[in-house]
Amino acid sequence: MQNHQPGSKVVITGLGTLTGAGIGVDDFWDNLCAGRSGIDRIKGFDIDPYPCQVGSEVKDFDPCDYMDRKEVNRNDRYTHYAMGAAKLALKDADLDTTKVVQERMGVIVGSGIGGIETVETQTQRLFNMGPRRVSPFMIPSLIANIASGVIAIEIKAKGPNFAVVSACTTGTHAIGEAMHVIKRGEADIMLAGGTEAAITKTGFAGFCAMRAMSTNFNDEPQRASRPFDEKRDGFVMGDGSGIVVLESEEHAKARGARIYCELVGYATTCDAHHITSPDLEGTGLANCLTNALNYSGVEATEVDYINAHGTSTPYNDRCESAAVKTVLGDHAYKIAMSSTKSMTGHLLGAAGGIEAAVCAKAIQTGIIPPTINYENPDPNCDLDYVPNKAKEATVNVALSNNLGFGGHNATVVLRRYPLN
Repeated sequence: MQNHQPGSKVVITGLGTLTGAGIGVDDFWDNLCAGRSGIDRIKGFDIDPYPCQVGSEVKDFDPCDYMDRKEVNRNDRYTHYAMGAAKLALKDADLDTTKVVQERMGVIVGSGIGGIETVETQTQRLFNMGPRRVSPFMIPSLIANIASGVIAIEIKAKGPNFAVVSACTTGTHAIGEAMHVIKRGEADIMLAGGTEAAITKTGFAGFCAMRAMSTNFNDEPQRASRPFDEKRDGFVMGDGSGIVVLESEEHAKARGARIYCELVGYATTCDAHHITSPDLEGTGLANCLTNALNYSGVEATEVDYINAHGTSTPYNDRCESAAVKTVLGDHAYKIAMSSTKSMTGHLLGAAGGIEAAVCAKAIQTGIIPPTINYENPDPNCDLDYVPNKAKEATVNVALSNNLGFGGHNATVVLRRYPLN
């Protein structure tokens, strides 16, 4: 057992990304840097009746590659994705979980919506065949904490374990809270992030009814997600999971782990404004950014890159740009701020896990992925969004923002390790 002291540095040693833009961090990263979109016309069900007909579905994924077939049948697709991302993260970290102290390893993986596909299929069974035909696995399959529990059962992680449910800030909250678990000295290793499988008939119907999703690019799916572009008309939904391996610095160094970067800051606030619409002045997010920087000890002028929430909705992109300018001042115009949702779509509760991984890769590689489909500048969004083509830059400090229904804001701060 490591002689862990509270307050230890927390580092990222593994990245698990499972999205429509690629499975596994290498494939995913290559596609992002090349500006290749994972968005297409929905193929999982008859999309013709829906106003929005595009999304980023996970392709060529077999859950039996990551789980026992019996467990696959007992669990929802959102849990399949989480297990896939967790196994990919552990492989990337070169971490053998049979050789660690199980009581010092934990999991915090959440979902914004949980097992909505299970709700659909089991409700149909109830109405069509009666209550006796409902699966005994319905409840554990649909609840939003079960992915975290199933991962822990698989890898025998007996440390802190719970799920965060905070809409589109879920993944970021999970990573930040896992950082605090390690800093408190309660664990040496944490798997953290989010997972989502909301591309279903019900999921699409609900978001379409809200008029939240893009409808103007059904014939050109890969052009539909266009963060910060003046012609943006709504978000594009994505499925998948993003999970990172966090370790205390002592534990990572003791096992000779490759370290992507240090996780140095985290904050969360609430707009207290509206259940779905952000505060257009970005006050809540500005407070969140300020608190995250203060916690990390990073000056605003040290920030090199922001992976934006950047959903391609009229209000969100405007408010996020305003918040960044409020906090960073003139420095906001000197940094890169891209939205990889232009290629992955919006993975809702999984977005924060995916986008923290993007920040870690940007620090490691010195490449900043682009915001594709940026064609028509919006006067309210006047920062450097890395339009259409990746660029090379030294990234010592990166931020990842996420905002969620309910007015939630969350930011994590990642820094080069060691910082030379």
